[in-house]
Amino acid sequence: MKKFFVAIVALFCSVTSFAQYSSGGFELDKESLYYGIRFGGTLASISGDYSVGTKAGLTLGGVIGLRLSSSSPVFLESGIYYTQRGAKDDDYEITHNNIELPVVVKYGVKATDDIAILPFIGPYFAYAASADEKIKNTSITAAFPRVNRWNMGFKLGCGAEYNKLYAEVGYQIGVTNILDADGVSGHNNALFLNLGVNF
Repeated sequence: MKKFFVAIVALFCSVTSFAQYSSGGFELDKESLYYGIRFGGTLASISGDYSVGTKAGLTLGGVIGLRLSSSSPVFLESGIYYTQRGAKDDDYEITHNNIELPVVVKYGVKATDDIAILPFIGPYFAYAASADEKIKNTSITAAFPRVNRWNMGFKLGCGAEYNKLYAEVGYQIGVTNILDADGVSGHNNALFLNLGVNF
């Protein structure tokens, strides 16, 4: 997985030297390279054998995108995000702070002269840099609980851009078992809403 991360970073670093791509927002009518910042919130939960209710969290990140075809508005977007994930119910709360790398494909639809609609889908890869577990009505806490640090899943949703202002809503479906416990599986899912700017 580390080699995959290195390959993605190398790809986007090399792309910036290509003279035929122009930067600055989504330009659906020509080839382009764009950058952006994102901030927003999530409602995350754990599903599976070990199911826990939703917990609110924050998201902050930067993205870079590349148009893949000169004949159609298809973009490949990746970036680095800080995301808060976890779950919460009446007796239990878990929080894990992830460094996340998504790789999504977007398709641009020109709604008006100023508005582009961009549905997207693709995998994400995440690493839990820190985590915290609390069991209420007891003295039990854990600085790094029974959570697998590496996890991955898929994200799908839809974005919209208006004069470089960007908004998106979507859902992340966890594939990896995030619980480091024998015979028990749990997957972290999240509804997200992000705002941002493209350059």
